[in-house]
Amino acid sequence: MIKSIANANLEGKRVLVRSDFNIPIDPDGTIRSFTKINDSLPTIDLILKKGGIPILMSHLGRPKNGPDPAFSLRPVADYFNAIGYCTIFVDDCIGPKVEEAVKNAKTNQIVFLENVRFYKEETENDVEFARKISKFGDVYCNNAFGTAHRAHATTAAIAQFFPHDKYAGLLILKEVRILGKALSHPERPFTAIIGGSKITGKIDIIRNLFTKCDNILIGGGMMFTFFKARGYEIGKSLVETDKITLAREIMDEARKNDIKFYLPTDVVEADKFANDAFRRTVNRRDMNPDMMGLDIGEETIRTFSRVIISSKTVLWNGPMGVFEFPNFARGTLALAHAMAKCTSNGGLTIVGGGDSARAIQQLNYENKITHISTGGGASLEFLEGKELPGIAALEC
Repeated sequence: MIKSIANANLEGKRVLVRSDFNIPIDPDGTIRSFTKINDSLPTIDLILKKGGIPILMSHLGRPKNGPDPAFSLRPVADYFNAIGYCTIFVDDCIGPKVEEAVKNAKTNQIVFLENVRFYKEETENDVEFARKISKFGDVYCNNAFGTAHRAHATTAAIAQFFPHDKYAGLLILKEVRILGKALSHPERPFTAIIGGSKITGKIDIIRNLFTKCDNILIGGGMMFTFFKARGYEIGKSLVETDKITLAREIMDEARKNDIKFYLPTDVVEADKFANDAFRRTVNRRDMNPDMMGLDIGEETIRTFSRVIISSKTVLWNGPMGVFEFPNFARGTLALAHAMAKCTSNGGLTIVGGGDSARAIQQLNYENKITHISTGGGASLEFLEGKELPGIAALEC
């Protein structure tokens, strides 16, 4: 059983909150995305309302050799102050500075610790490091779904020091509830959209969905490995030659499980990997040997959109083309439109982060999708059916 922070007695207690503030920050300290910060606020507000003192800890990036100003969380702490929170930033996450700040903090304040990855012991899941941090809290709350798939000191080892006072934050509970509903009790038809560059990394998701989905739509660079498995010319397109046999097996398994497995029927091909490349749309059987596919075509967009709009549950992970090039982003953006339409029809729509989420944000469709996961790798592993260490550690 995992306990909710909403049911905890927090009056006058110091609450160590593992958050996920691993966000893009420019060298001048400008924050480029506030999504993860905004998603963390309901849990922080709840703790403050209950009379607790939130002590926020997070990682940022992958610092190599200890403290590095380029990976400091100070800009995030400054932002908290800017939006009205009384935040005390400590330029360390263990030691006397933290001890002093926590000791003096009042119930209307937040203590914000420096990047936990400034210590290599964090990623090593070091128990002694976790013990040092645990001393600063009376209660532990994990609200960082985005790191729940990592067995790190502040997501896994630390929980053992709070055997009766460890809780899931509201964001983790929301992610587990919505993703769990999609996998366990989906309203049908249930459609999964799987894109991205490679089959590698998506194999387990596809196979786990075989027992749950009605439709699987394939796009992105991975489609060309499936094309190759069917004997189509793919020109200079991305292909995983060592996964061609696997692609055949996946298509065979889909047939055996009576799943409608959709591959693009047309492709936007280009003469080079660049936004200004010469491009044209061709049938998937008619690709030029000297060109490469960089997006799905209009016929595929119509087919995929029709399937999405008529579904009751849709799960999307991965772009349909080279989304970073505007001239090859149409497929991804078109499916974002279809997802919004599905939502307006009463469907449950879930986006698994990454470029798919960026497409939703580019169109300002955040409020037109049921749920945009903060998880990235965590949501992938959850959808694969794997146990997430950061969530397992909360079990009582």
